[in-house]
Amino acid sequence: MKYNYQIVIEYDGLNFVGWQFQKNGISIQEIIEKKLKKILKKKIKLIGAGRTDKGVHALGQNANFFTNKKIESEKKFLNSINFFLKKKNISIIKIKRKNINFNSRYDAKERIYLYKIVNRQSNLIINMNRAWHVQKKLDLNLFKKGANLLVGKHDFSTFRSSSCSAKSPIKNMNSIKIRKKKEMIVVEFNSKSFLQNQVRSMVGCLKYLAEKKWTLKKFKQVMISKKRTDCAPPAPPHGLYLSEVKY
Repeated sequence: MKYNYQIVIEYDGLNFVGWQFQKNGISIQEIIEKKLKKILKKKIKLIGAGRTDKGVHALGQNANFFTNKKIESEKKFLNSINFFLKKKNISIIKIKRKNINFNSRYDAKERIYLYKIVNRQSNLIINMNRAWHVQKKLDLNLFKKGANLLVGKHDFSTFRSSSCSAKSPIKNMNSIKIRKKKEMIVVEFNSKSFLQNQVRSMVGCLKYLAEKKWTLKKFKQVMISKKRTDCAPPAPPHGLYLSEVKY
């Protein structure tokens, strides 16, 4: 008999080449697959909900895998696999048996990414490699105005990596929410799916706007130009988190 299990994963992406298996370094997918093989005594292939890039973190990445072995105790399974993953800064938060047709990538209704910015002059200690340190004072009102322009259905070619394999640059941005607490700015992006580098590229452009390097008119021009060369430098990966995948 075949079983299908969904797992929810938290990880620090700093020392990995990204979620997806790659030849040029160690990926999160590769590490988890190796540990699953150790426990389930068979080669396991993970299907991930989102392909986070090098250095990007996750609070709620999702994946599923098939196995001929029934997992009798979810608690025991989590203890066992997390024992092996702990040193790698990866943790399996939940495991749940799903129907055989469930696919963590194609069944996802919405993906939520967070981007964290610390806007202050002094160096970061606690949030080092966990947020983007921006020293120049950001105009949050301008940041919000720019974010509002990105909401809805658009051609996001300007914010798309040249190596992006998506069939279409047209995506529907369901919402962008911005929260500020003291010097921490958290930007929440909600969409069914994203282009490669899209969130980091949008944040990079919003920073230019909020620093007043660009006017709102310039931001609009860059957005509708559909030219990657017009995009501001993307925000660094260590401020980005795959927060949640909704089904």
